[in-house]
Amino acid sequence: MSAEDESLHDKDGAGFTEDIAQVESNLSTRASEAALVRKIDLFLLPTIWLMYLLSYVDRTNIGNAKIAGMQHDLQLSSSQYSIALIVFFVSYVIFEVPSNLMLSKSRPSIFLPTIMILWGIVTCCMAAVQSYHQLVALRFVVGVLEAGFAPGVLLILSSWYKREEQSKRFAVYISAAILSGAFGGLLAGAITKDLEGAHGIRGWRWLFIVEGAASIGWACIARFLLLDFPLTSKYLSEDERRLASERLLVTDHTRASDEYRLGSLQALKTSLANWRVWLFIAGYMVIVGSSTLSYFYPTLVEGLGYESHKAQYMTVPIYAVAFFCNAFTGYFSDKVPGRRGMIISSWLTVSLCCSVGTTIATNFQARYVLLVFMTAGLWSSNALSLSFASSTFANMSRQSRAVSLAFVNAMGNLAQIYGAYLFPSEDAPRYIMGFSVICAMCALGIGVYGFLYVVARKGLLSG
Repeated sequence: MSAEDESLHDKDGAGFTEDIAQVESNLSTRASEAALVRKIDLFLLPTIWLMYLLSYVDRTNIGNAKIAGMQHDLQLSSSQYSIALIVFFVSYVIFEVPSNLMLSKSRPSIFLPTIMILWGIVTCCMAAVQSYHQLVALRFVVGVLEAGFAPGVLLILSSWYKREEQSKRFAVYISAAILSGAFGGLLAGAITKDLEGAHGIRGWRWLFIVEGAASIGWACIARFLLLDFPLTSKYLSEDERRLASERLLVTDHTRASDEYRLGSLQALKTSLANWRVWLFIAGYMVIVGSSTLSYFYPTLVEGLGYESHKAQYMTVPIYAVAFFCNAFTGYFSDKVPGRRGMIISSWLTVSLCCSVGTTIATNFQARYVLLVFMTAGLWSSNALSLSFASSTFANMSRQSRAVSLAFVNAMGNLAQIYGAYLFPSEDAPRYIMGFSVICAMCALGIGVYGFLYVVARKGLLSG
């Protein structure tokens, strides 16, 4: 072998060794990253899941309390009950953006449990209301306190996970709201029946006491479980914090560095000037506006001829089907993240068709089945629309992302204000106006998310 051949052989050998070393390094990094993601999941997902479940129970228990005797005891008219519903969302919408700006500059492990303890206390106080005005006042305060939670969770999830990891996590998050519907119905049925008259207290009052106390208890535990942001979380080692930040930067996911900060006003201007934010607001308002139907499930099911307590339990299958559809959608969507818009439009089409059928059908059992699948479409769209927005806003600074996500969530929930008037008791049993409006909103949502899908396919959405 000539000297030249030996030299080439040595270079080839050195290159081969370097390739092996690079492969081993990549495998080691991937293994470390996978272990880190599991650790993040372990700390974040169960904690946030139960916090959101209790949050949703506390905001929706008024529907169960209504048919368990609250409306009669407080002598509420249909319009007064609707006002008690919407006043929560008035304060909720107003305070979401300021709350998320506060969170972006503070520690989630302190901020979120603190507001949860406070709204749990106020929920317990609702057991003592003696008038319509007292009920409205306390619902307003609960809205102020809960305003910081949902958009805060959106910010946290978008700060820890890559684009292609988010749909499953958002599906887990939303599944808490879905199960809280089933859980709330079961719990409400048990409490209002078994604790009725205990210690001279009506069952619907016990409902507020028990569920408010549960929120306070879990918030105290969550204080020691929640993670902060990637570079500041004390439950991770220095190497893990660095990897948590770098893995997002590698995918151009977010400006994870805490050094990049915008003032509150500048972050607000940046968010409101972004046309993508407004498209997601329009789409999410459609989904949430249609989902106000959930507040009337007990009343709608009661129209099937079931007594009050049994009507509570008959809402459970509605949420059970939605839970499985949401889980499947979240898992599948992370496999094809570029098709989120198309998947949302497909689910909204299902909900539209079911809403049309519910308006036409006169058989209560058929309407119940259609209601089940309409709900599944709306909940599955809800989770996916949030992950779609989060991944689209990924390149923003933390402050701008906080404002954008809070603004989408806030304006989406603004739809619940008029949504509370869609199903007045005098429209029973067909509720033609309510289902007709839902049909129109679903049609609009199909157009919005269809357009977002087309824009995303052309590479114009993440700019």
